[in-house]
Amino acid sequence: MKSKTPPQLIDRHNRHLNYLRVSVTDRCNLRCLYCVPSGRIPKLKHEEILSYEEILRLVRIGVGMGICKVRVTGGEPLVRKGIYPFLERLSAMEALEDVSLTTNGVLLRKNTRRIKSSGIRRINISLDSLKRKRFAQITGYDLFNRVWAGIEKALELGFDPIKINVVALKGINEDELVDFGRLTLTLPIHVRFIEYMPIGSSRFDPHSHLLTDQIKQHLRQLGELIPIKQTNFDGPAQRFHLPGARGEVGFISALSHHFCDRCNRLRLTASGHLRTCLLSDRHVDLKTPLREGKSDTHLAKMILQAARHKQAVHGLCQSSARGVNSQMSAIGG
Repeated sequence: MKSKTPPQLIDRHNRHLNYLRVSVTDRCNLRCLYCVPSGRIPKLKHEEILSYEEILRLVRIGVGMGICKVRVTGGEPLVRKGIYPFLERLSAMEALEDVSLTTNGVLLRKNTRRIKSSGIRRINISLDSLKRKRFAQITGYDLFNRVWAGIEKALELGFDPIKINVVALKGINEDELVDFGRLTLTLPIHVRFIEYMPIGSSRFDPHSHLLTDQIKQHLRQLGELIPIKQTNFDGPAQRFHLPGARGEVGFISALSHHFCDRCNRLRLTASGHLRTCLLSDRHVDLKTPLREGKSDTHLAKMILQAARHKQAVHGLCQSSARGVNSQMSAIGG
């Protein structure tokens, strides 16, 4: 008898949730001022973090319910031991149409070939300054040259696309927005400008926002921003290119032009919690039933129930808006 097809992940607002972001660790080798508070963040114990086998099992269940795109995040995913065999197994999973990686680039240069041989073709690098001293100010470490060498190696090996994620920080990197935009004129990269989102405790003033319309105003000195048609695998970014540019620019406007109505994402944290929204503290514990030996069917029902309770808009859109208590490193971005 043919097995019953699992229910698809369609929420109450008719959004098809086909994109899963997977955090494999809460550890990071940088201390970015908008991500890490001044004190120490308690780290998850080894036994509290999902094993690779547990992650792969949950991804397989998700794929059976319509997940077709997975992005691996952290913390910094490349600091976790065994990451490359895991990426290979994930990339080989049937029915997954897209598997990508987000990294801060510190370990990219010496591991670029291993990443590509694992099946990853799409890569995002978080980079908030093109100036060495400012990079150290933002991240806590003087490692800009190492990160840029990793980007150059990724270009050499033909990763496509290579996206550079820039968190726009008022009074910190505002004067570099044009420099980032100018990169796309000569390099086949996608620069994504991200509005700062108040998540967890940090050393950055949560009210010092640089919003998309302000960022666009800076970039207009480089020429007209020409819209690019969205594709099925596009995330929330509004995409544009400058005249004659080899690359493109994009804007992720979670605060000023929120994209909740078309959000297709779920997030699996390193601790085994499923979150339906980055900007909400609500989550479902999948690790406990997973380790209690519950069936795939049971876990699928839990995932479906979480998906069906995905809120219409994130908390920062509401009149009583508050920040998110969980740290970004624990959520996975």
